[in-house]
Amino acid sequence: MTTNPTSAVPDRPTRAGRREWTALTVLMLPLLLVSMDVSVLYFTIPAISADLEPSGTQLLWIFDSYAFVLAGLLMTMGSLGDRIGRRRLLLVGAVAFGAASLVAAYAHSAETLIAARAALGVGGATLMPSTMALVRTMFTDPGQRAKAIGLWSGVMTAGVALGSVMSGVLVEFFWWGSVFLVNLPAMALLLILGPTLLPESKNPNPGRFDLLSVPLSLAAVLPVVYGLKELAAEGWNVRYVVSVTVGLLFAALFVHRQRTTASPMIPPRLFQGRGFTPAVVLNLVAIFGMMGSAYFTSQYIQSVLGKEPLQAALWALLPSVFIGLAGPLSAHLVQRGVPRAYVVAGGFATAACGYGLLVLVGTDALWLVLVASGVLASGVIATTAQLADLAISAAPVENAGSASSLVETSAEFGGALSMATLGAIGTAIYHHEMPASAPGPARETLGGALAVAEQLPGRAGDALAAAAREAFTSGMHGAAIAGALVLLGAAVAGAVVLRGARVPAAEAAEREKAAV
Repeated sequence: MTTNPTSAVPDRPTRAGRREWTALTVLMLPLLLVSMDVSVLYFTIPAISADLEPSGTQLLWIFDSYAFVLAGLLMTMGSLGDRIGRRRLLLVGAVAFGAASLVAAYAHSAETLIAARAALGVGGATLMPSTMALVRTMFTDPGQRAKAIGLWSGVMTAGVALGSVMSGVLVEFFWWGSVFLVNLPAMALLLILGPTLLPESKNPNPGRFDLLSVPLSLAAVLPVVYGLKELAAEGWNVRYVVSVTVGLLFAALFVHRQRTTASPMIPPRLFQGRGFTPAVVLNLVAIFGMMGSAYFTSQYIQSVLGKEPLQAALWALLPSVFIGLAGPLSAHLVQRGVPRAYVVAGGFATAACGYGLLVLVGTDALWLVLVASGVLASGVIATTAQLADLAISAAPVENAGSASSLVETSAEFGGALSMATLGAIGTAIYHHEMPASAPGPARETLGGALAVAEQLPGRAGDALAAAAREAFTSGMHGAAIAGALVLLGAAVAGAVVLRGARVPAAEAAEREKAAV
């Protein structure tokens, strides 16, 4: 980082120019693709099933291997970037992500595709914390950094929505492997422009890399994420509860290791930064709210309203128009002097209003669902942008990669926890609302009910389908009430615990001097 050599006092943060903003655009490309890969297989499953003939278990791993590996390695890769250089790790990740995309596109067996998806998760785990850490070092002016992180948050969220739409369009005109080939031009562009535009930065005194922390972090993250996802999909099962419990036990061992080893993967001093811990925890809650909404509204548009998959995905894109404005707007408010605590609280309250609108939805209310989704997502993005900025700014610059990885890992936990809890509430209400005389599969899920209804003659099938849609909508209402209460609680907590949580400009300037 450059400083003003003529200043006799601690240098003020340098304002970013055209070069830094151009570099940010380059960074957004891998971020967009990594987030798109979460949902890029949504419309490819029929084609993959016909071509590769995977078993049911293999099909699940084709979906989940990417997300599991990504979540498990975020902390490892964030810490590694602090040690070897964030730009270097980003470029290595781009090569890995591109190579894995090529293998996935031309996979001739389910096993090969699963392995390629896992390799994509490794590449994604290197790209995500590296991009946020580089934003931290490129934008030393607090106001500009807040805007940049707001854009980062918006692109991250928009990518998940865009991935499903892109997969539907590509499969319509090409073969299923084309959804992976779109990664190659962006990764090539990053490899060409990255060395010129992106500054290298790393911890000048990182210490030895603690290899034991790697398996401990994997053992802490993966069983918890797996157990929560399966509880959401399959319902209560002792095996999944044991999985979560085992993960929590390893998490305790991981924390103990970080507190006692001489060179921890996640330095405990990160949590001493004012506002860092509340920001990470509140970020988990914000993503909890976002994913809970998406779980229900996507099913509502497709199964309750009867939209075709691609048509449903296109409708679901409309709320993204508001999402793109939320992050920069929240940064503008903070820059204009509105306390960050109030902006975060306002974002949570806005998201809670989105859930409130979902409570008003009937079985034929497309536009109300879209408005509710837009309101909720805008509130969440406004909140997560500020929380990410606070967490990154509160952390020492030499640990920017580790701090970024913790923010992103909290998001993974928030999404899994949301699916498990709000999904369980919706499912319980659905079971309660369905007639006792309904066939077994119809009482389990809305999809099962609609499949059974198609086999029944005339009015009997119509009545069962109508009852299932009403029951699902009631379940969505119950989950929305629970989600709104959680977000309102987070709004109060944010207003209290984040009061005065900011990094003074002078302190920020001193920290930037440590960047390499």
